[in-house]
Amino acid sequence: MKKNVGSVDQIIRIVIGLAIGVVGIMYQSWWGLVGIVPVATALLNFCPFYPILGISTKKKE
Repeated sequence: MKKNVGSVDQIIRIVIGLAIGVVGIMYQSWWGLVGIVPVATALLNFCPFYPILGISTKKKE
């Protein structure tokens, strides 16, 4: 897996993922589990849809 998630993108994904999780817990809905996806992609620094779309938010070295 080639890293394709940049630092700003990573922070946004963590914040959104945690927000989805908290809302899911507040409403006692299993949809809160969807928040795991953005958090996981942020922690792995890899989004499987980015290569399909041909984009990357990671700075070039």
